Amino acid sequence: MLRAVAHVVALLLALMAFAARAGEVPKPSVTIESPGTQCVAPAEEMRRNHMEMLKHQRKLTLREGVRGSKVSLNGCIECHASKKTGSVIGSNDNFCQTCHAYAAVKLDCWDCHQPKAGYKATGATQ
Repeated sequence: MLRAVAHVVALLLALMAFAARAGEVPKPSVTIESPGTQCVAPAEEMRRNHMEMLKHQRKLTLREGVRGSKVSLNGCIECHASKKTGSVIGSNDNFCQTCHAYAAVKLDCWDCHQPKAGYKATGATQ
C-alpha cells in the first residue's frame, strides 16, 4: 500500500513538472524603435529601475513643477513607440506592453497619460 502511494506521488510530481515546463512562456523580445539613440541608463538598470525613475520624476513634475528633465514618460514614448502603431501599448508586440504582459504587471500610466498623441489607450490589455 505504501509503495503504491509513493508511486502515485512520484507520478503526480512528474506530471506537475512536465506541465510547468509545457506552460513556460518565452521571454519577450523587445525592439528598440529608435536605434542609435542614447537611453537615460543601461538596459539592465532600466529593466530593474524604470518605475522608480518615473515615480521620482512624477514627484518632481507634480509637486515641484520641474519639467523637461532627463527622465520623462514622453521621452520614453518618443524612443520606444512602435513605428507601425505609434504606441508603446495596445498589443503585446509594443514596447511597454510586451514586458508588462510577460511580468503580469498592470500598466497604469495610461490611466492619466496617453501613450502617443492621437492614440486612445481605452481597450488596451494589461
